[in-house]
Amino acid sequence: MGTIACGLAPAANAASRFTDDPYPSTYKPLPSEAVLLRNATVLTGTGQRLDGADVLMRDGRIVQVGAGLSAEGARVVDATGKWITPGIIDVHSHLGVYPSPGVKAHSDGNEMTAPVTANVWAEHSVWPQDPGFAAALAGGITTLQVLPGSANLVGGRGVTLRNVPATSYQAMKFPGAPWGLKMACGENPKRVYGGKGTAPSTRMGNVAGYRAAFIDASEYLRKNGGGKPQEKPKRKWWQSSGDGNDSAGDAGGKRDLKLDTLAGAINGDILVHIHCYRADEITTMIDLAKEFGFRIAAFHHGVEAYKVADRLAEEGICGALWADWWGFKMEAFDGIQENIALVDRPKNGCAIVHSDSEEGIQRLNQEAAKVVANARRAGMDIPPERAITWLTSNAARSLGVADRTGSLEAGKLADVVVWNQSPFSSYAHAEQVYIDGARIYDRDDPARQPRSDFMLGQPAAAPGGVL
Repeated sequence: MGTIACGLAPAANAASRFTDDPYPSTYKPLPSEAVLLRNATVLTGTGQRLDGADVLMRDGRIVQVGAGLSAEGARVVDATGKWITPGIIDVHSHLGVYPSPGVKAHSDGNEMTAPVTANVWAEHSVWPQDPGFAAALAGGITTLQVLPGSANLVGGRGVTLRNVPATSYQAMKFPGAPWGLKMACGENPKRVYGGKGTAPSTRMGNVAGYRAAFIDASEYLRKNGGGKPQEKPKRKWWQSSGDGNDSAGDAGGKRDLKLDTLAGAINGDILVHIHCYRADEITTMIDLAKEFGFRIAAFHHGVEAYKVADRLAEEGICGALWADWWGFKMEAFDGIQENIALVDRPKNGCAIVHSDSEEGIQRLNQEAAKVVANARRAGMDIPPERAITWLTSNAARSLGVADRTGSLEAGKLADVVVWNQSPFSSYAHAEQVYIDGARIYDRDDPARQPRSDFMLGQPAAAPGGVL
């Protein structure tokens, strides 16, 4: 894709330049063979459970799911007694930007130099050698969104990765997946910047900061042919008609990387993901989105999301949540263990189990199992075919890739996990993990248990070593 080093792309396609990618994906699926997984319990990710069913993969795609399938030339795997699901997707990870070992030299997730750092991209901090990627693969993770941290009002762009061994982040980058924009409410930004004696230092300062940033972006859109391609931008009352500098003084007619990102969010080309705990702040952020015309893909963490579950469903916003984290700071105090189940309950509810943890990502299936158990104690019976959507199709929806992954449907990418038993058992293991139809991980085959370059030569990585 051609780019212009200084200035903007040709005006004929004004809006697209905000999301032109000078660092495009170089991901190529690994070679794969046709595989027929036979006679398993299949959770499709669409709300279906199929007992005694088969899954046929060919050329990196799901060909068919059903009973009694046959395929000439396919390798047949007897999956009797096994469970099969779509690949697990984690929408909130910091692998690669806060990699292991957890030392200061690896702390690359928070650009704590200004409250709004929409100009930074998490992908430029991703270290593919992070051993956490392989550990997550062993837990069935096939796709993940890596986000900046939550120190800032606007932390920058996140990136969606395929969980494959690679030397560069571009070789992991999900082709065509939209970027996510990381924003944060509440205690984190006001603590970071208030502690430095600068704004914001209060929640009202947080909101003023968001508004100033999006006002700047709206003016930037107006100056640069904003709106979708071939559309005339609609002026709002807060859009000036002058050519003065923006409130931050850094976009006087030139290209501005920060405002590129915010303009892309207003246009709907960059998906907005917001770290936000309290119900009152969730509703404030929904109102902010309406004020400036952007859509929120998901609220992350949201320990009080259960209080506004109906509102989230009405607005088509997902809740990417923990199973039971709570109480570690004041805004996390009012969490309940039924949170995800209640966000999932309304019609069109979109609940997601996320990790925000290099350890939790290894067992997201067990985190979902906790939710199922806690919901049952509260009188809500959630079957496995429903719970698996929290880890697959709902997650894919929030990342803008549901047309390609997240469910076992003909034509979609063959991202598949074979479990030794129900993935919601404490004893469940991912035995085989396929990405684009290639068997990337096999619990019984050491040759298919990837180790990062960093781990090669480490005593812990040797046979019999201890991690």
